[in-house]
Amino acid sequence: MSMRFIKLSKPIFIILVLLSSFGCKKKELPESEFEKEVLNNVFVEIVDSIYMDRRMMLGPPPPIFTSKINKVDTTGHATELRKYLHYKDSIKNIKERILLGVYEQVGKISSLETEIISKEVELSNFAYDTLKEGDEFKFDLKPFKNNRKFRFESTSKYLHEKNWNLNDKSNSLIPVGTVFISRIQFDKTKTKGVLTAGASCGGGKCGRGFLVIIENKTGKWKVNKIIHLWDS
Repeated sequence: MSMRFIKLSKPIFIILVLLSSFGCKKKELPESEFEKEVLNNVFVEIVDSIYMDRRMMLGPPPPIFTSKINKVDTTGHATELRKYLHYKDSIKNIKERILLGVYEQVGKISSLETEIISKEVELSNFAYDTLKEGDEFKFDLKPFKNNRKFRFESTSKYLHEKNWNLNDKSNSLIPVGTVFISRIQFDKTKTKGVLTAGASCGGGKCGRGFLVIIENKTGKWKVNKIIHLWDS
């Protein structure tokens, strides 16, 4: 009786062991999917650190020098400055999500940025993953549709940002600014990465570029450092 039991149990035992070993083996993502997943992990953190809000970019004009009084005329400037600061605080206290335009095409770091970055990090230690679809891919905004702070929309839905009127602060039909990110260059261990990101308030008036250094120390990708590279 006992021998029969052993014969019946052995194949079942082997199957269970095989299933267990497959279950414990961690599935590795294809290179392109790995990079996209990492971008998804750090995207909001990057945006929250660099975005620009057109509603707060144009403050009151500075006092001017007048030849009549032969000095800087500050008449009324202090009042206008107080109004602007009060308005700025009121914008920050608005509970609605912040509408930002996102450039969805994610490409390699530009040659100009590469030259600037090389002064900050040794880029020879980092490399791009191979993408079957080429050097660029389209960034998927769907994972962020329920973000509590930001409402992300493709810039293609709106008038080109160079044509935005920054003086029309009441216009809520266009984003308060735009952002873009580049592809990531990873180190050999795939625990560190570098990419560039940029932000604009539209109107062709302001833009900033950044080097972003990311790291995975505890199983989760986080921003390690953001370095301001350029202004336009």
